Amino acid sequence: MARPPGELRAPSVLPADPAQAAPQADGRAPWRLMACIGPANLGIALVWGAVPGALLALQVQRAVGEDAKVGALALVTTVGALVAMVAQPVAGAVSDRTRSRFGKRGPWIVAGVATGGLALIGMAFAHSIPAMLALWCLVQVGYNFAMGPLSAVMPDRVPPQKRGLFSTVFGLGSMCGSLLGQVFAAAFEDRITTAYVVLAMFATTLAVVFVALNPDRPSRDAPQEHFRVREFLGGLLPNPRKHPDFFWVFVSRLCTNLSYFLVIGYKLYILQDYIGLHDEAIDHIPTLALTAVAGLLPAAVISGPLSDRLGRRKVFVVASASLIGCAMLIPFAVPTMTGMTAMAFLVGIGFGSFQGVDTALISQVLPSERSFARDLGVVNVAATLPQVLAPAIAGAVVLWLGGYQTLFPLATACALLGAVAVLRVKGVR
Repeated sequence: MARPPGELRAPSVLPADPAQAAPQADGRAPWRLMACIGPANLGIALVWGAVPGALLALQVQRAVGEDAKVGALALVTTVGALVAMVAQPVAGAVSDRTRSRFGKRGPWIVAGVATGGLALIGMAFAHSIPAMLALWCLVQVGYNFAMGPLSAVMPDRVPPQKRGLFSTVFGLGSMCGSLLGQVFAAAFEDRITTAYVVLAMFATTLAVVFVALNPDRPSRDAPQEHFRVREFLGGLLPNPRKHPDFFWVFVSRLCTNLSYFLVIGYKLYILQDYIGLHDEAIDHIPTLALTAVAGLLPAAVISGPLSDRLGRRKVFVVASASLIGCAMLIPFAVPTMTGMTAMAFLVGIGFGSFQGVDTALISQVLPSERSFARDLGVVNVAATLPQVLAPAIAGAVVLWLGGYQTLFPLATACALLGAVAVLRVKGVR
């Protein structure tokens, strides 16, 4: 019997947990949900793309000078990364237990982008490293409190057989935001104050539109979960014995994202000092970002729906992580703008395919439906932490472990570890 046009075949995989077998399907305009969640994610991702690797890097450079820029940026981003590690799981746990007429997710999404936006505007007027550090930590708290509940929308409302498509849309929002944020930062290099204000307003607007057009069901009558400190602390990191599939997906996501952002998130200084473009480096960032988008978009659009039809996730993750790792070696062998451009295109293809499937894979290995947001907050640390931690690691490598050239083999090793880790997942094909 022929399938109706556009109907997606259910993947022939069993959920990692029986609780995942029947998630709450959103009968209230699911296509509107999908159309809004990508832009909402894009608004927050623009901040991660524009600030740590470009706007904050320029701000730090102008505050402390050339000689101290690497160490100062490493300090700010490292502390911010530690805050992010705690903020998102806490946000998820709070969201899971929220009981209100507006549901569990929406209030925290709005409160998070409002808090992060105000802190971002404050950064526009910061001229010292301590002020930048304090405000960047508050930015991390705000936007991570929004991202935890936003990520829980898919397992809350989307059935497993459609998660590849939703993963594609969500991943496109994340990656396009990250890359277009770099283009935005380059365009506003001399107007950092304006850039921060625009980013804050844009992210807030898109998140509020998402919540307004896709209201959650009231949660006032939902059973109240008791908060147990020991259980919460034990869930801050995946347990490889209790939930091995969840653990290995976490490791895969962490390593692959770290590989990507070790180079992409530090590329302003790479272009300045390794490629030798110096003051002209900022002008080449849009070229690299748009080149990456050219590879990313078709790869992401194809991989998510294709994984739904084939009922397979792991092969896409392994192939994409391996491609990212191989592409990172191009600038190591060819330290020119041509080498960086070729790397950007191939990494775009790999990361687009990765983003198109990764979120769907994660949604099928979550430990329990009672703690979707908390568990997604934990696993999202593996995506957001590398974005803010990579400049710190790159700074340490550049200062003490062989200079810029060492970054590329290190990024390759991380990507290949990500590919190997996902092979250990047993509950999803």
